[in-house]
Amino acid sequence: MAEGRAPSPPADVCVVGSGPAGALVACRLAEAGHDVVILEAGPRFDGNRESRMETHLRPDMDNPWEMGGPRDAYASSGEKHYPLNAARVKGVGGSSLHWHGMVMRLHERDFELRSRHGVGADWPFSYEDLRPRYREAERELGVAGALDNPYAPPREEPFPLPAFPPSYSDSLFAPACETLGIDMHSVPNARNSEPYGGRSACVGYGTCKPVCPSGAKYTAETHVTRAVEAGARVIDRAPAQRLEHDPSGERVERAVYATPEGVYEQEARRFVVAAGGVETPRLLLLSDSETYPDGLANSSGLVGRYFMDHLFAGMGGRLDADTRQHHVGFNTSESHQFYDDTDPVNGLKLEFLNYAGPTVAGAALSSDAWGDELRDEVREVYGTQIGMGALVEQLPRAENRVTLDPSTRDDHGNPVPDVQWSLDAETKAALRRANELQERVLSELGVDIEWRVGPDNTGPAFHHMGTTRMGTDPAESVVDPSLRTHDLSNLWLVGSSVFPTGGAMNPTLTIAALALRAAAALAEGL
Repeated sequence: MAEGRAPSPPADVCVVGSGPAGALVACRLAEAGHDVVILEAGPRFDGNRESRMETHLRPDMDNPWEMGGPRDAYASSGEKHYPLNAARVKGVGGSSLHWHGMVMRLHERDFELRSRHGVGADWPFSYEDLRPRYREAERELGVAGALDNPYAPPREEPFPLPAFPPSYSDSLFAPACETLGIDMHSVPNARNSEPYGGRSACVGYGTCKPVCPSGAKYTAETHVTRAVEAGARVIDRAPAQRLEHDPSGERVERAVYATPEGVYEQEARRFVVAAGGVETPRLLLLSDSETYPDGLANSSGLVGRYFMDHLFAGMGGRLDADTRQHHVGFNTSESHQFYDDTDPVNGLKLEFLNYAGPTVAGAALSSDAWGDELRDEVREVYGTQIGMGALVEQLPRAENRVTLDPSTRDDHGNPVPDVQWSLDAETKAALRRANELQERVLSELGVDIEWRVGPDNTGPAFHHMGTTRMGTDPAESVVDPSLRTHDLSNLWLVGSSVFPTGGAMNPTLTIAALALRAAAALAEGL
């Protein structure tokens, strides 16, 4: 076995990235007896999660996940600035270290958008084809949910864990929604409503994003740990610099990675890149050669193109009543009633927030007052806030893309990613539709609306999708339905970068289902 961060002997599989996609693939292959090495750009975040919660709560402290600086530099030269570092993590576990933990299956229409509505693209397989992998993914992540959503796609069995009960503020929304004919239902969550998978039940810290101190919320550390227990090796603080192929250009031979101790090369029979929707295409573009002058696996010219995210629409304010926000740090109710509407065609889902306004701790820690004055100030800003959110689908457009910016370099001298992003008229129309629905509910509830997020001031949900799209035609896609690249026979790309369309559902469950599908294909012939 290699020492420190030096390479292992040639492995069966080298996985780049240890978020949910990479961790699940590594775990499945290691537990099947294969020799697996994981390269992770960031560190292991061992230690006390309560201290990271404190870092998050105190306004004068740093990012709890140590993002920023030359390592994480980026550009955004598109029509709309994309704040890339606002919600990603480099470290063992990837961005699952700070995610919200909501996990829904895509709807059937999401796989057939072009056929049904003449926009976007079709996936190379149907919902029914992925349905068994969704079931596996829910078991692997430990999903709590209920069979109360009449708009969800068909499923074969109950969720592994019982759903979290509706929050107190959900009970405030319910009469208004009933009057308006808007259905509310539970939200599937990858957090434990009871002990599961060696993790405790949720104890209600309320700081789910960016840190769950109790460990009740799933992170990819679960599957990294299982992979290591099965014999896999993790090399942390080892960002991949490029992939190098054989003389024929048909196979990847090695991953070049940098560490604090030096630059090394890891050889393997098969390679998996699971570095997210921005860093995956960036690594391919950095891996150009005489055979692939436009970047590795890029004979289609589509590496980096069709970047998509989900857009946020929201609205909220004050209610002349106790709303008990932040007693629960995640959503417990949603509405998918308008998801399959065709005007506009973009999918959208409504969210009933449990975290509007500041927390008690946040309000107190940001104040200079003391004693009775502090108590009165906290009461003034906390406790009567209420809000709604929504995720809106962004249709794939070739001009939305990830490229390289040679004018800015990272800490290893590589061009940084440049996210070129803009919003189309259809997405803006869907954002307006979400705001209209939110205003109806909040007005019925009697809320004094104080803030709005819509077409003019929307922001991303930080779900990076579409930049190495999947398909059957090598001229129109980067990977095939098993997620193997069309150009290289031993290179797989796993994660949301392969999504042909993004829907409006949080992507992690689909990422996990696709990772399990890819792991089965990878295992063949090893």
